Amino acid sequence: MKLLKWIIKKSVRLLIWLLAFIGIYMLAAFLIPMLSVGPDNSEENSDISIYILTNGVHTDIVMPCKTNLHDWTATIPFEDTKNKDTTAQYLAVGWGDKGFYLETPTWADLKVSTAVKAAFGLSTTALHTTYYNTMLESPDCRKIVISKKHYLQLVKYINSSFDMEQNGSPALVQSDVRYGLSDAFYEAKGSYSLFTTCNTWANSALKSCGQKACIWTPFDTGIFALYE
Repeated sequence: MKLLKWIIKKSVRLLIWLLAFIGIYMLAAFLIPMLSVGPDNSEENSDISIYILTNGVHTDIVMPCKTNLHDWTATIPFEDTKNKDTTAQYLAVGWGDKGFYLETPTWADLKVSTAVKAAFGLSTTALHTTYYNTMLESPDCRKIVISKKHYLQLVKYINSSFDMEQNGSPALVQSDVRYGLSDAFYEAKGSYSLFTTCNTWANSALKSCGQKACIWTPFDTGIFALYE
């Protein structure tokens, strides 16, 4: 009986600590994104359009496939996609937990083990790339016009997130999993966690190129609130 009481007492205490942690985390996730940085207005000529795109949970950074500054098709070949459509005009890039990407096509497929590994940085990460023919502004897709200098900074940030092969090309994830006909997955650097999420990565991408960004945000809502 004493052992049972001890177990119950410890379990209740653990539950209280867990609920307190969740409460503090959610409060921070709501308040901190209200604090923003940028933009860097030192560059007068802004002539390259990029986009932030959300599916309601996850933020992608979208860029032109080709400019006179960088050709993404040389880094992310069309041959890595199913349809190999060379007419695509835009490339969307997102970073996240590889287990979520490959094993959780819908929330109904989410496993407890996948969630725990992702929350505490116990698994590897991947970059999800998707080619698009058009990009239309909407509440879920916001255009940002940036300078050439800032665009090169963004390119550098995204390239630094890829885990490269010995030949210097991004390492393609060896999996048949695709979300559509024009996407592919690549091995990425970094660890996903409650504090470094897919949206944290996208927010840092905006910081890297001198755009408006949250001091920190785990959710897409913080980012998109800055571009309403």
